Formats: sequence, structure tokens, C-alpha cells
Amino acid sequence: MENRLNQKLKTLPELPGCYIYRDKKGDILYIGKSKNLKQRVKSYFTKKQIGKTARLVHHIHDFELIITDSEQEALMLEMTLIMKYQPPYNVMLKDEIQYTYLKITNEKNPHLELTKEIEQDGAYYFGPYASKYRAAETHAFLQKIYPLCHCDGKRGRPCFYYQIGMCIGPCARDVSKAEYELQIQKIQDFLNGGHKAVKQELEQRMEQQVTNLEFERAKESHELLNILDRITEKKKVLTRDIGHRDAIHFTERDQFCAIQIYFIRNGAVVGNISNVFEFVSDVNGAVESFIMAFYNHPNHLRPKELLVPERLDTKLLAQALNIKVRTPKKGDKKALLERIHTDTQKVLDAHAKMLDYADEKEKQ
Repeated sequence: MENRLNQKLKTLPELPGCYIYRDKKGDILYIGKSKNLKQRVKSYFTKKQIGKTARLVHHIHDFELIITDSEQEALMLEMTLIMKYQPPYNVMLKDEIQYTYLKITNEKNPHLELTKEIEQDGAYYFGPYASKYRAAETHAFLQKIYPLCHCDGKRGRPCFYYQIGMCIGPCARDVSKAEYELQIQKIQDFLNGGHKAVKQELEQRMEQQVTNLEFERAKESHELLNILDRITEKKKVLTRDIGHRDAIHFTERDQFCAIQIYFIRNGAVVGNISNVFEFVSDVNGAVESFIMAFYNHPNHLRPKELLVPERLDTKLLAQALNIKVRTPKKGDKKALLERIHTDTQKVLDAHAKMLDYADEKEKQ
């Protein structure tokens, strides 16, 4: 270790903040955070390192510190600096990760539409969805039972969708704000778990249509019931209570970490992501940084609640993300985390096999 670098290590403060490692050219290699800069930074140079951390330490020529008032501030600063400088040794999110959401637009004649872009526009977003097909099917179903505006909203000749009952009809009549709000509330109730009430309504409608000998209409209601069963299927229900939450767990081995995020809406899994990365030094800190980057991405919607393993700092994440973060101790939610943990182990096993295969191919 160079004398100058060794001297700087002796003056490290026991304070929270961010540290920035640079190479001989002055380029940023890695950005990290800690509640105790002295302990964290010295650990890179006083402990035997392997893998990615060893490669990083080999190239460190200098470092600089940014002192903060709290660990929470350090976490936020770390995220901002990483996004700005994109250091090669930090874990980066893949730009291609995108999810589909249902959106009720915030305008005079609100529309129900599919989107992959989350904007600060006062609209209502629901999701993410595991597949665009499932989101599109839900969108079409809601347009049939609780139609909003399906045209440009200009008064004149009624649009085709109004004639088939899939547009609320600002093109044909005056639609009041109260009428829109009632329809929007019905859609929100459905998306927030009000499936039983909709099913009961459709069943009663179909019975009445059969009684009135309106067999074509009864057939349409029966089709809607089939669609409802598909889009609200309970094969993946993991919690008994209704709520919007994400659940996260991870596994590390040989400087590699596998992390999974499950998106749970109305008690059922609607999607999940997996990511494997080689981390530097502290895996808990790397995972916390990953979580911060993920939920600060403009197209990733934050849940009302985040479930994490007890190894992570729930208070720190809750303050930084401004959502409820907790570690369940028992019941369905604890079992859910254990299931996700098992899945991350399988993901990491698969990744290890892939690396072994790549090594064998190189030797051939």
C-alpha cells in the first residue's frame, strides 16, 4: 500500500458518510456508504479480500470522503452519486427492466390505459403486472363493465365504443364529474381486491338476463365471468389479507448475491424479478443500495409496504423510501419471505452452474 494512502487511512473519522475510490487516472471505481467511515474503509485494506473486492482494492489509488449528518443521508447521497457517475464496481440496474401498469388518466375525460411509464401527473397507477397480456386482459374487462372515455371526448356523433357499451359517452352526452368519479371508484375498488362484489353483480345480471330470455346478453355476461376468473385466479395467493406490498430476499455465496423482488397485489403475486450480481465488501449494504436504486427508478412504483429479511436495516430503508418497511416474525408473510429465500438459492445455484460451464468452455 502506498504511503500516502496509508496515511489517509489513519485519519479516517468515525462518522457517517460516503467514500469514493479512484484509480491512478482519477476515474471513480466505486462509491459506498457507511455509518462509520473509519471501520468500513479500513476493512477494505486490512482484511483478506477475494473476487470483485480484491480486484477493486488492487486498483484503488486514492479515495475521498463526504461526511453526512446521518446514515440515511449517506444512503441517499450514495444513490445520487452512483446514478450520476456509474462506477464500474457498483451494482447497476438493467435499463431494459420495464413493467406494465394500468393507468387512470388525470384529465377532463379520464381514460383507462396501459403504460410502462410512471409520471408525476396526478394519475392513478396500478401494478406492476407479470405480463402485458394479463394487464391487457384486465384493461379490456374493466372497459366492458366500468367504461371510461374511449374516444377523444369531443361532443358530436357517438363513437363506436359508446354504441357497444365500452365508452361512458362524452361524445354523445354531458358526463358529470361525479359520474366519472363514481366509475373511477368502482375501478379502484376492483383493482384493490373487490373481485367478489363484481362477480356477484355479474352473476345476478346473468340470472336476470336468462329470466328475461335475453340469451345473447346472458352469454356475454358468462364470458365476462370467465375472464374475471382468469384475471383474478388464486393459484399464486400467498397472503390472506388484501394489500399492496413487495417482498425481498437474497442469498450470497462467494462474493455473488442473488436477489428477488416479489410484487404482491391483493394477496397474490403479479410479478417478480431476479438479479445476480458480484458485490463489493458488505452484502447487506450492497442490497440496500440495490433497493434504493430500484425504487428510485422513475418507472418502478413504490408499494405501500416492503417486506425484507431481518439482516437489513428496516428503519433506514423506511426513512429513505418514505414507505413502511418491516420484517415479519410469523404467519403468512414470514413464510412468504422464506419461500423467496429458497428461490434466491435456486437462482444462485443456476448462476454458479453457468459460470462453471463458461470456465469449461474456455479451457477447451
